[in-house]
Amino acid sequence: MAQQKYRSDELEDKLRTLHAVVDGVKATVIVNIDGLLVAAYPAGDEDNPHENPTSSPQVAAMSATLIGLAERTLGRLAQGDLERLLMEGEEGVMVVYPAGRASLAVLVEKDARLAHVLFAAKKAAAEVAQILGS
Repeated sequence: MAQQKYRSDELEDKLRTLHAVVDGVKATVIVNIDGLLVAAYPAGDEDNPHENPTSSPQVAAMSATLIGLAERTLGRLAQGDLERLLMEGEEGVMVVYPAGRASLAVLVEKDARLAHVLFAAKKAAAEVAQILGS
């Protein structure tokens, strides 16, 4: 009899795989539409919150807010559904993909090959949506 795998383990496996196959990924997080943290990789460290800044509850809430604003803006402008949200800063890039009733946020180093990141993150977001059943 095959051992059942919990959804949380499957989600962590997806995030771990994304880190393994894409150079330059610093941190990933899955956030539900209410802004609650579903999964993060690497896992957060309460003693050193800068180790994985995306795993904080505040960043989870902000990511959900950004996605909500982007979706409403695109809807208001009649531009269709949100495909991804991309923010570029001096030190790195954050890309957020809708994943059903959740979102996948990926924090990437500034010099990473963005096309590779975007392709892999989009695929991972679809797999996350499937795991979550949405």
